[in-house]
Amino acid sequence: MMFSEQFLNPPREYTLVPFWFLNDELTEAELKRQIDDFEAHGVYGFVPHARIGLPATIPFMSERFLHFTKVCVDYAATKQMVVVLYDEGMYPSGSCAGQVVAANPLHAARCIERRAKGREVGPDEELIAEDANWAYVHCRSMGHIRGVHYGQDDSDKDPGPPPAGDLLNPDAMASFRRLVLDRFYDALREHFGKTVIAVFTDEPNILGRGAKKDVQPWTWKFAEYLRGDLGYDFVPHLAALWDEAYPDAERLRREFREAVSRRLEQTYYAPYSQWCEAHGVALTGHPSAPDDIALEKYFQIPGQDIVWRYIEPYQAKSLEGEQSTMAKCSVSAQRHYGRTRNANECFGAYGWEFTYDEMMYVTNWLFARGVNLLMPHAFYYSVRDKRRDERPPDVGPNNTWWPRYREYADYCRRLSWLLSQGRQVCNFAILGRPTRLPWRAGRVMFESQHDFNYLDFDALRDRTKVAAEGAAIGDMLYRVVIVDGPEYADAGALASLKPMADAGRVVAYGEKIEGVGQFAAGPAELVRILDLLVIPDVVTTPTQAGLRYVHMQNGEDDVYLFVNEGKEPIDADVHVAAGAARAWYDPMTGRAIEEAVSSNHLQLPPLAARVLVV
Repeated sequence: MMFSEQFLNPPREYTLVPFWFLNDELTEAELKRQIDDFEAHGVYGFVPHARIGLPATIPFMSERFLHFTKVCVDYAATKQMVVVLYDEGMYPSGSCAGQVVAANPLHAARCIERRAKGREVGPDEELIAEDANWAYVHCRSMGHIRGVHYGQDDSDKDPGPPPAGDLLNPDAMASFRRLVLDRFYDALREHFGKTVIAVFTDEPNILGRGAKKDVQPWTWKFAEYLRGDLGYDFVPHLAALWDEAYPDAERLRREFREAVSRRLEQTYYAPYSQWCEAHGVALTGHPSAPDDIALEKYFQIPGQDIVWRYIEPYQAKSLEGEQSTMAKCSVSAQRHYGRTRNANECFGAYGWEFTYDEMMYVTNWLFARGVNLLMPHAFYYSVRDKRRDERPPDVGPNNTWWPRYREYADYCRRLSWLLSQGRQVCNFAILGRPTRLPWRAGRVMFESQHDFNYLDFDALRDRTKVAAEGAAIGDMLYRVVIVDGPEYADAGALASLKPMADAGRVVAYGEKIEGVGQFAAGPAELVRILDLLVIPDVVTTPTQAGLRYVHMQNGEDDVYLFVNEGKEPIDADVHVAAGAARAWYDPMTGRAIEEAVSSNHLQLPPLAARVLVV
């Protein structure tokens, strides 16, 4: 099939997959009516999500809850729609609405607390160490999750929110999988790997929400784990987690944080991922931090989320700060671990003042970075009474734009399809830590049309082959690696990159780094070095700081997605490295722009996108 035919009407599997808040008394007829309404507006999938307002007569994972979930999945199957199951009631994941702790109170979320010496240690607590002034006590964190019934939200007292489970405890997490995943499979096994394509896990939080202040993650026998993981006894250095003046505190804190992350991989993400793979579905969702890139390796569909106005139109935070790294975090994991999709849970808690233009900006922000599965947060089953004000807005049926939503849904399906085909053409990588990604060099790259991915230490060590000409991982070959500051100048990573560094293909940005000969003090110098090392893929005349692009190669076609992320219209000549016959497409209509055929000229209003097929 020709590109023009596929782009106009891609398969349903590339649909938006919105969160669907099941937040009121459920009936089979109303569930089916709403699914019909989704389909009529171009939405061919959903995440049935138990949400606050669900009556107490339908507890999470009860027979009644599973019955209504099966009604939704059975009906979706008849309509060739897809379903992503959600693993908690409500969030963060890992507690089965408090049932993990109900089954075993020792499976509640844990921590280590620094207390004044002399206080009594409780029956389910452990004294780990003491120094001259303090006792370091392993105890419950008192963290919780948000519940699905009224009276179970963060600040409620009766009955109060459900207790969080201990994510670092393998026995507690085995209990969680039995209570949620196994029961879902028992109820819906005929749909797994067909209509049910994935399970969503949502920002697992080690301490839980509302945990004790000024504590650190811990669990049973954790001192022994740290000794084995770090290669030294961390207990004598516990004070470093609280005292900045402690010798080498910054390094010790970083090593502790990364050891905790590795433990979370072992107890939560790895067995969860294995369960999903064994049952024919993908693990999707996202870690708790926007740059927890090492954890993304366990997701068959890596993901992140944009909520609470993390990203807003025309603001610096779209290019600066840890949240600005989230999309490239999931995209990079997809590329490096051989996945076909990466997801983003988007628009949650933006408020009822959220406009259609803002939605388009965030949508294009994601597509311009390579995200190819959008999971809007959320469509509300009910906006009755105070339900409408629980993490609003409804971005679907209960919003003013619903009558024209099909145009938006088709636009998203086209670009999700486009970004899922073939391989990304990208010559540059920025080095990242397992739990932290830099953004300074990234902003320069975005604003100068030098596309990049993040190459974290784990992926570099475990999956990358480095030679003088570049770093090869998956189907990517990075001709240049950028080290954005001393925090990312890890000795092991730099040793792995030595063949490239010797060839002048590793560049230190911002600060000089020993062992890295190339150095760019600022943006102009970085761009100059990159263009000397690699022929630019995209060149604009005049320069366009607001233009973003992604280049995909699919068979004989080179396909470029261009997005205007700036306030002003773009009117420029655009030259691309791929050379052949070309055609421009408008993704909103899916059709070729006849007057622009074979042209190098691009006119692009704000909030708009164009596709160039070469």
